[in-house]
Amino acid sequence: MRYESTGAARSALRIIEGGLSQVRQAPLAGVRPTSALWWGGMAANLLSAAVLMLRGRQESTTLGPINAVSHWAYGKEALQQDDATLRHTATGAAIHAGSSLFWAALYDFVVVKPLLRRQPVASEPMAAAAPLLVGAAAVATVAAAVDLKLVPERLTPGFQHRLSNTSLVLTYAAFGVGLAVGGLLQLRGRR
Repeated sequence: MRYESTGAARSALRIIEGGLSQVRQAPLAGVRPTSALWWGGMAANLLSAAVLMLRGRQESTTLGPINAVSHWAYGKEALQQDDATLRHTATGAAIHAGSSLFWAALYDFVVVKPLLRRQPVASEPMAAAAPLLVGAAAVATVAAAVDLKLVPERLTPGFQHRLSNTSLVLTYAAFGVGLAVGGLLQLRGRR
């Protein structure tokens, strides 16, 4: 099972990498292809959802952690839902995506935009990339603290009831990587 997860992760990264190479060629109407908010939010959403499902498959059920997010709308019954349903799976995925965009907006506003104002064109890309990566890790850490410790139980992500602490760390790490993708794309667009 461990090797399947590694292979699945590699496949997901190849798909994301291939998709990101197309970003500059086929932008969505009204969305800048290098927007940290949009691409970072979507990458954070997809990567963390992939980890939720992979770890869920190992620890409970594949969709259990995604379904658990729908407890915002449907209460405690969502925490026990294992099967794919429009009510729980679609709602959980939508709430997770919206939350990802919220944290990506914070990352864009607090980390990416100020950095790019100070360093509009980086002569050394790695010098500008490092603060973007550190900022993404910081925002992911803040998101974890807020999601798991500071908000009322009804507003927690819910998946913490279905996964181990190790899986939670991996989920928020993947989330941070997704945020960093958005920042790095925006940096790439400025070069």
